[in-house]
Amino acid sequence: MDIFDARTLSLIATVLILIGSVWTVVKILERQPESGIDPAILEMFRLRVNAWWILFSSLAAAFLFPRVVTVILFGLISFWALREFITLTPTRPGDHRTLFCVFFFFTPLQYVLVGGGYYGLYSIAIPVYAFLVIPALIAMAGDSKRFLERSAKIQSGLLICVYCLSYAPALLTMKLPPLEHGLPDTGGGVRLLFFFVLMVQLSDALQFAWSQMPNCHVIVPTINASRTWEGLLGSTASVMLIGALLWWATPFRGVYWWMAALMSAVISLMGFAGGITMSAIKRDRGVRDYGTLVEGHGGVLDRIDSLCFAAPVFFHCTRWFVELTSTTMLPR
Repeated sequence: MDIFDARTLSLIATVLILIGSVWTVVKILERQPESGIDPAILEMFRLRVNAWWILFSSLAAAFLFPRVVTVILFGLISFWALREFITLTPTRPGDHRTLFCVFFFFTPLQYVLVGGGYYGLYSIAIPVYAFLVIPALIAMAGDSKRFLERSAKIQSGLLICVYCLSYAPALLTMKLPPLEHGLPDTGGGVRLLFFFVLMVQLSDALQFAWSQMPNCHVIVPTINASRTWEGLLGSTASVMLIGALLWWATPFRGVYWWMAALMSAVISLMGFAGGITMSAIKRDRGVRDYGTLVEGHGGVLDRIDSLCFAAPVFFHCTRWFVELTSTTMLPR
């Protein structure tokens, strides 16, 4: 994978420098109790910045290797997230054969197809074939107790943790319009993935920041008391501005620069949808987090819920845009 072009390196370097700057500011504020900022908020931002370091450094390192390394990285994340999801939603012994098929056949198959760029196959493998196979395998086990509930749990976990998340590395396979003067955009997929992950993470952080305003209005108090209208609208407006400033890192160039802002808004809204949906599942199961792998943030699924919901929507909207504005061949 060729990422050594000025735009790609500039985007990666800018993001890492910004994370370092935020980390430095948080450290300085932590040593100044008289600043008047709630220590709990500073601690939350410190933990979030630490998670950013892990995420973006891993992505930047993976980009230095062939595309398959990035795909494998996301595949491992999907595997672990699916494990957390299934652990939280207990199954029965009759489901073991089905779970083996889900973990060791459909999950790796999805990422093999994504790595090969076989859009016509990875776009339907899980929502069509796995969707039909899962209940059939459960039925063949001869255990009909809570059959629909068990089938829906496994199907939902596979769709959210594997199918939806796989559209993030699928951005690497998208054939993008050429740069100025007809030059091929060799690093476009890398920039697009980095841009997407950046917008998702910024949206999450800004929702938290805007929600610290006094007298905020909680959207769904019975599901998540930290999600407010001020946080949603403020973060959406903020990422739209940031996305517009980073138009040069996306395929939304030239007269279509405004699409970078619009797509950032889509990412923010779908990220919110992911967060509130996964919060509802946790409330239903009576737990606070999906796991304890990430310090201060619970499990892997707690950190990628926004990515899972935003990835397929961002992918298809971008693919539609490219199809309308370019004759370049799209993923087969």
